Amino acid sequence: MADELRTHDGLTLRYWSWSRDPDEALPPVVLLHGFAAHARLNWEGPGVVEALVARGRRVYALDARGHGESDRPHDDTHYGESLMVRDVRLLIDRIGADHVHLAGYSMGAVVAVLAAAEDARISRLVVGGIGAGAVEVGGLDTRAMPPELVSAALTADDAADVPERARGFRLLADSSGADRHALAAQIRAVHRGALPLDRITVPTLVLAGESDPLAVRPRVLADAIEGAELVVLPGDHLTAVRDPGFAGSLARFFAEE
Repeated sequence: MADELRTHDGLTLRYWSWSRDPDEALPPVVLLHGFAAHARLNWEGPGVVEALVARGRRVYALDARGHGESDRPHDDTHYGESLMVRDVRLLIDRIGADHVHLAGYSMGAVVAVLAAAEDARISRLVVGGIGAGAVEVGGLDTRAMPPELVSAALTADDAADVPERARGFRLLADSSGADRHALAAQIRAVHRGALPLDRITVPTLVLAGESDPLAVRPRVLADAIEGAELVVLPGDHLTAVRDPGFAGSLARFFAEE
């Protein structure tokens, strides 16, 4: 089922919900997708939603601003993970739950960390697709994915002119029907400061693909979050989330007390 949120700065965002005989005693699960993807592509297609629903969970997933069926302005001032955190808090307000479990992938993982550091309603956290860069650089690992390079790749007239290093994001944007200029605005406004990893006090799971250039040395990230667990899966940044172990690990972790 799809519904809409109106943000503080006047955007309309689409979010999705799924359930099947949910156990109302369990916290709802909120899912935040990665850059250039959208909620259903990141979470429904790889089986994450089904793995959670099968365990009696009520699941919500937001199309981030500039992505999917949400509004896609081209002005950089409408973007950045700090604004996306406000959107997540608005969604949790709409859900009306005292506690939620939160999972994010890549860009969504950065948003999830920022949200969990300040919102006491988030009681369990999964972050995927990020690694040592979240500790050493803060947010996006700009060493592996320079924002200026990705922005140029997204706005190039001809995909053949895109450097191989950034071609994967251009191809993902094209294949998912994304607004490339909206994505370029987000990447220009990307979070560049230190992440408040020391303020994460809830049980946390780090999921990373063993060949993911944006999630290298994920043990560094897990060690920076008190008590965090780590699961390394086969695949790279675009394929690890589709490994069956990703959905299984996430669902099992959220089932723990």
